[in-house]
Amino acid sequence: MQIREAVAEDWPRIWPFWHQIVAAAETYAWDPDTSEEAARALWMAPAKRVFVVEDDTGTLVASAYLAPNYGGPAAGIANAGFMVDPDQGGRGIGRALAEHILSAAKAEGYRGMVFNAVVETNPAVKLWTSFGFTVLGTVPDAYEHPRHGRVGLHIMYKAL
Repeated sequence: MQIREAVAEDWPRIWPFWHQIVAAAETYAWDPDTSEEAARALWMAPAKRVFVVEDDTGTLVASAYLAPNYGGPAAGIANAGFMVDPDQGGRGIGRALAEHILSAAKAEGYRGMVFNAVVETNPAVKLWTSFGFTVLGTVPDAYEHPRHGRVGLHIMYKAL
C-alpha cells in the first residue's frame, strides 16, 4: 500500500466512502446529510494536509487529514480525521495511516494531537488507545447513535 499526499483529483475517489461513513452516523459528529460540495470543503480545506492510501491495485482505500486543532499560541496541537473505506476494514490500513499521520505531525513540530469528538462506541477508540491516546473526558449522552442510542463523545489526547 502507498500513502501519499492527496491532490484535488482524488476527491471523487474519497467521496464514496466518506459519504458512506458519515451517512451511517455511527462514528462522526458531522451531519449525515452533508452534501458532496460541503464535504469536499470540510475534508479538503486549504488549512488541512490531506493524505490518501492506495492499495497495490491503485484503489484509493482511505484518507486522513492533519491540521492544527487551535490557532495562535496553541497552534502546536494537531487534529486529524481518518476515513477508511468500510469495505477495506481489517487489513491494517487504519493503523498504517495512523502511524503515518502521527509521524507527519511530529515532523511538522506539533507537540500533541487531540481528537475533539470521538464517539465512545467507535471501534477506533481501541486503535487510538493502542497508540497512547488517553481519554481526557467524555461528554455524556452527546451523540445520538443509530444503534446504541445516546452515547458519549470522548476528547482524546496524545503528546508527540
